[in-house]
Amino acid sequence: MKFSKATDYALHTMLHLALATPDRLTGVQQLAEFQGVSPTYLSKILTKLAKAGMVESSPGAHGGYRLKRNWEQVSFLDIIHAIEGTASLFECTLDHGPECRIQQVMIQAEGTMEYYLQQQKLADLVAHMPVTDEQH
Repeated sequence: MKFSKATDYALHTMLHLALATPDRLTGVQQLAEFQGVSPTYLSKILTKLAKAGMVESSPGAHGGYRLKRNWEQVSFLDIIHAIEGTASLFECTLDHGPECRIQQVMIQAEGTMEYYLQQQKLADLVAHMPVTDEQH
């Protein structure tokens, strides 16, 4: 199982925005330089986060991105779903229906992982980080 690099960038971007003061605008160029990724690629990720209601953008020379209100409630799972979608990680190739034991085990495992990721809030991560930490 592997999440895309876009998910990694999205998680780090959200954390960076939270640490940079959630109400302050941060330019896409600054966010991209921080992670060593192209601004065009990061803009696509930010568009998905904006569509999911997690960030808002302000256009213009002094524009940028910031977290939306209630960002403290955003979980790792919310961010992952914004980037990866909500489709199941496992698809049974044989059509055994709901009684397929393999599918039951895989769905239960995915549910356990999703529950854990839903409990991990962005605000909790911020609260436990040293103020000077730039290493996310």
